[in-house]
Amino acid sequence: METREYTGQGLLTTPQELANKLGQPNLRVIDTRPAELFAQGHIPGAAHFDLFGISLIDTSPAPLKAFLAMIAHLFEMRGVDLDKEIVLYEENSGMRAARGLWFLEYFGHQKVSVLDGGFLAWTQAGCPVTTVAAPPKATEFKTAERRELLATFEDVLKSLGKPGVRIVDTRGADEYMGRLVRAARGGAIPGAVHLEWTNNLDSTGRYKPEAELREMYRKLGVTPDKEAIPYCQGGYRAAHTYLALRLLGFPNVRNYLGSWKEWGDRVDLPIEKPWEKK
Repeated sequence: METREYTGQGLLTTPQELANKLGQPNLRVIDTRPAELFAQGHIPGAAHFDLFGISLIDTSPAPLKAFLAMIAHLFEMRGVDLDKEIVLYEENSGMRAARGLWFLEYFGHQKVSVLDGGFLAWTQAGCPVTTVAAPPKATEFKTAERRELLATFEDVLKSLGKPGVRIVDTRGADEYMGRLVRAARGGAIPGAVHLEWTNNLDSTGRYKPEAELREMYRKLGVTPDKEAIPYCQGGYRAAHTYLALRLLGFPNVRNYLGSWKEWGDRVDLPIEKPWEKK
């Protein structure tokens, strides 16, 4: 498995790189897959933390603060702190692992990466697998929150129509076009460009090479000189695109944590109906 170079260095790791570090005391590996897959076999020493299903649908200050405190505590219980190197993985380079990376970067972590290609790439490389799971030792996670990496509904509302901002809808075409409605309303955030998150990956489940990613987003007007705000239904797929843009070295990327579930449910917020465009 070849190592791919990206402008945003250190955000992805390969099976061989991770295998060479296993057992080091300052390494914490997090398996973000469903519990049944973790039980069937995982990377030795990994702690389990399936982030899927833990969502926030109100990014007003009070619920946002409480939600983030809960997430930080859940990471603490898995032995995460700012001094450890953290590697997250799932079946491929998927949205669960990417969302974990976004959370940790938001909390100020400087040494966090995703296993590119995930558990599939790990097993294909012949790396060790175990069914033995030792409970992780809890830590004190002293966060240093980076508010500039997160977008609330108010941030998105203020950005509408600004030429220096690109809102990226990472949902499937049926959601974007209103054929699949998963909130009180169907549609999109006004002015958003659409690129489903799966387009970030190649056929092996790894992130595409930098040149391919960069051209894909350039065609949509998503360029490093602009602020990018990806969103989806609950901030998962949006985190995947956050990581893709971070790999390209974009300096200003913010994950809209509440995403369409919040925006679509709030009838006071404007929406666009892409299917009505001529």
